[in-house]
Amino acid sequence: MAAQTEESDCAREQTKAEQDVDQVRKRAARDQQRLDSGAVSSPKDLENLQREIASLAKRQSDLEDVVLEVMERRESAQERVAELTERVAAVQAKIDDATGRRDAAFEEIDGEAASVTKEREVIAGSIPADLLKLYDKLRAQQGGIGAAKLYQRTCQGCRQELAITELNEVRQAASDTVVRCENCRRILVRTADSGL
Repeated sequence: MAAQTEESDCAREQTKAEQDVDQVRKRAARDQQRLDSGAVSSPKDLENLQREIASLAKRQSDLEDVVLEVMERRESAQERVAELTERVAAVQAKIDDATGRRDAAFEEIDGEAASVTKEREVIAGSIPADLLKLYDKLRAQQGGIGAAKLYQRTCQGCRQELAITELNEVRQAASDTVVRCENCRRILVRTADSGL
């Protein structure tokens, strides 16, 4: 935006400088025409007119230098605008690509979530209602994890090793009995790797 503003400021400045040059050029042409027509007969007026034409020629040269300097600055500003526009386009392309990948990932996640939700509903239908209710309650309390694997005498929910007495209770419990971790209160899932 700053580069575009600078370029438009230079364009206005160039237009004004070119108008100034044009005015001086027209005035000099008019004076030269008066001089060439012979309408000025007085030597003093003739000398003043010649001085005026020389002064206008100097002024025109100075103004043309100003126009050139402004044109160079404008050209530099235009190059900067083009460079920045190109960079903005490159960044926008990256944003568009990232947005597309994000949207695709969201779609994939949403599809996976729907699939897992259906799977959960099927599995939940085969679990006793009171156990499911306990699991959901623990899940709400424990940040989404209501059951944890017992692996080598350690609860994988809280990462605490079970005490000997607690281990003995878990060993003696029937395979269909719900056992819970004394530390985090999650339901313990017993496997061959539980260390019992």
